[in-house]
Amino acid sequence: MSRIMALDYGARRIGVALSDPTRTIASPLTTLVRRAGKRPPWAEIARLIEQHEVAELVVGLPLDLKGNEGEWAAEVRGFGDQLARRSGLPVHWVDERFTSIQAEETVRGMGLKRSQREDKARIDSTAAAYILRAFLDTPTPPATTPDEP
Repeated sequence: MSRIMALDYGARRIGVALSDPTRTIASPLTTLVRRAGKRPPWAEIARLIEQHEVAELVVGLPLDLKGNEGEWAAEVRGFGDQLARRSGLPVHWVDERFTSIQAEETVRGMGLKRSQREDKARIDSTAAAYILRAFLDTPTPPATTPDEP
């Protein structure tokens, strides 16, 4: 089986998580730096996809507490659509509400030094792992395929 990669897209960082080949375990992988107002680091994303033999992608979709999409969700959808076109892989969407809070609590509970607990990159990749875990735990929803406009 092939792997699934999840991305937690943010204004400054993109948390990345990866499944194992059996698609059972979701693990934080890395965090990519994104300069504000600049394009996402497409070359780095493509390298990770190729290096880890990824077959599907998952992107966390930021919804408000009522489950509605706001302005930031539109930007994230644009990122996901470009990701599908550039990678040629299906992109699945997962509600990312509360994943950052879960990630912060997980990192806090790891017994790390304060500077490591407050490391935003560690939190972002852990949030991506929660997004991936949610995807792995639910029936597969429809994906945005590279053929869609």
